[in-house]
Amino acid sequence: MALPTFESATSRVYTAYDIADPPPHPGPAWTRFVCISDTHSRIYKVPPGDVLLHSGDLSSWGSPKQLEKTLKWLNSLPHPTKIVIAGNHDLCLDIEWIEGGTMGTQEYTQSLDLIKRYGKRIKYLEYESHRFTTKRGRTWEVYGSPAVPRYVPGSFQYEGTIAAQAIYSRIPPSTEILLTHTPPHGICDETKRHKRAGCPVLTKRLANEDLNCIRLHVFGHIHEAYGAYVTPPEVPNERVSVNAALPNSDCAIIVDLLN
Repeated sequence: MALPTFESATSRVYTAYDIADPPPHPGPAWTRFVCISDTHSRIYKVPPGDVLLHSGDLSSWGSPKQLEKTLKWLNSLPHPTKIVIAGNHDLCLDIEWIEGGTMGTQEYTQSLDLIKRYGKRIKYLEYESHRFTTKRGRTWEVYGSPAVPRYVPGSFQYEGTIAAQAIYSRIPPSTEILLTHTPPHGICDETKRHKRAGCPVLTKRLANEDLNCIRLHVFGHIHEAYGAYVTPPEVPNERVSVNAALPNSDCAIIVDLLN
């Protein structure tokens, strides 16, 4: 049986296990979150759970056809709740990218139609919150942001401290589950060239006391930084941070949280 990468009284994290034989659900007092990101129009084997979280880059190069492939796959999965955000590759979902002339409004309209078509089983978040209740009666609040610092041309990008502050100031204090595409600076964000590519403004925002309710932060973007980090015991409010990018690992990260 797989052993958790991390275990405490209120959370368990699994980053490595046999996909054909995932660790058993801990029981009705817990919610199992299955975390993935950066699937880029590819299909992966994903273990069952209460909630599936996808932290962006649903498509490879941002076409509606690629987006539909991913949504169709996610729709087929058995998780009762599925929540997704976009990322810098999901060009067809970014109205600012469309208005810049790289893609036409037809692609944007097609993509919104796809989001609506699959909306009964897949909740898409773009700078907004969502509350959901599990079958066991636990209500959670999640907030999703697709934004990343500008590096190469792509969607949902920002540049500079002021723009970043405007984006991350919108995270409500009531947020318990946070989805961002970018990592925070210093947490599961090291590139293959050993540079920290996460957002410093996001790191600073997450350190504010008004966001102490966040128990799980899921992101991706930096594929090679796949993994999980849990705040040390001396920190009063335990938080699990997960880089769930799948290209460098076929194993979705499982996070069990005590209700």
